[in-house]
Amino acid sequence: MLKNHPKGLIPAALANMGERFGFYTMMAILTLFLMSKFNISGTEAGTLYSIFYGAIYILALVGGIIADKLRNYKGTIIAGLFIMSIGYVLLSIPALITTKYIALAALLVIAFGNGLFKGNLQALVGQMYDNDEYRNKRDSGFQIFYMFINIGAMFAPFMATWVRNTFVKMQGYAYNADLPGLCHQYLDNKMTNDVINGRFSELATAVSNGVLPVDLSSFSTNYLHAFNTGFHYAFLTAVVAMGISLIIFLSTKRHLPAPISKVKAATNISAEEIRKNAKEIKQRIYALMVVFGIVIFFWFSFHQNGLTLTMFAKDYTLLGGVFSSAEIFQSINPFLVVFLTPIIIAIFAARAKKGKEPSTPKKIAIGMGIAALAFVVMAVGSIGLPLLNDVTAQGGLTDAARVTPWLLFATYFILTVAELFISPLGLSFVSKVAPPHMQGLMQGGWLTATAVGNFSLFLGAMMYENISISITWTVFVAVCLISMLVMLAMVKWLERVAK
Repeated sequence: MLKNHPKGLIPAALANMGERFGFYTMMAILTLFLMSKFNISGTEAGTLYSIFYGAIYILALVGGIIADKLRNYKGTIIAGLFIMSIGYVLLSIPALITTKYIALAALLVIAFGNGLFKGNLQALVGQMYDNDEYRNKRDSGFQIFYMFINIGAMFAPFMATWVRNTFVKMQGYAYNADLPGLCHQYLDNKMTNDVINGRFSELATAVSNGVLPVDLSSFSTNYLHAFNTGFHYAFLTAVVAMGISLIIFLSTKRHLPAPISKVKAATNISAEEIRKNAKEIKQRIYALMVVFGIVIFFWFSFHQNGLTLTMFAKDYTLLGGVFSSAEIFQSINPFLVVFLTPIIIAIFAARAKKGKEPSTPKKIAIGMGIAALAFVVMAVGSIGLPLLNDVTAQGGLTDAARVTPWLLFATYFILTVAELFISPLGLSFVSKVAPPHMQGLMQGGWLTATAVGNFSLFLGAMMYENISISITWTVFVAVCLISMLVMLAMVKWLERVAK
């Protein structure tokens, strides 16, 4: 699988793997941390989550402009790693993060560092495949790159929850996903006597070594402190991951390409040739803009994994065994990326030998259809579930009323297949079509499209909290199907531009 690829591919992937470990450590716990720490609704947490997740990608455009201007991709990447580390350190200090606005400021520091790092490393990977020796390996190269970086993401949720749960245990309690919300309800005097004497007392007893706390008010305060402080310390693992990523990058950066110096244009080029070149560049930029516009809707749907799908895991899913906490579901996607990438590459290679491999634009369109199927599974599996307000009023669902965790596993499986048709191949398409002097900018454009989708994530949380769960997933089905049809309508044109 790694045969005949440039020497710098694996070092770049390993450097990104450490960064992704840190990033997904945070993303696995971020939504639940915000709700527990600041006693806010899923919609409000979703708004903060959307701002942060969108800023990560919109700032990649800024990072691309900076690197293109300075012609110093490697230096920009190193600066990004340092700045991200500072943001993670800020989040890990309980005494500092006292309001949601301070938390958002720390998150935006991380977002700026990520903007300097992410798109520019992708641009360097694309530059490795610009010569004739590796040109035909571009798609598989980005798939391998994508697979390696997900190894870090695969283990991150386990580390984040282990740190959090270990600290909670050190305070004399056990972990329970429903208790932070119930503790806030109790302290705010919003809990009915039936819930106080029923489910709340039962859970408080269960996490307190089988002994009912004498003072439920003190228990609520202490449990929230233990739970939230454990979250803060989990962010420290991201700092360690940043350090590892930095060491890998510094020790292997010699294998990565340096940008070609700008040269003066030749004076013997005719006006007609200049017009043709300008027209081609415009066509390439238009094609990229179209693809960017379409993938917005994929990311709006796909990145619900850290928001509404995580909330669904907490509120409606039977937890236990391998799936012991809601955050653990975040490890399914990167695990499947690592597992499925060699299979997808082999399928595409076999199709290529027969001359039947779909073009990159067609693969992206197919991916949108596969994403729609994932949300069909969720919509069907959620039929008959009560509204979230009803669940909250009764103190949470009983185990008997919850759905099997395999529903989410199946959804993540299908979404991962869709992701492998869209994300690494989209990166490949951008590096193939972008004009040479705009590589960083266009990689930033791809990430900006992701940002727009991420800025809309809160809409998913709003639907989740206010309408039928099944209808919520059906909205994502429609969004993905419409995007697929629009992409298919433009495939021929995109294929011509990409040649």
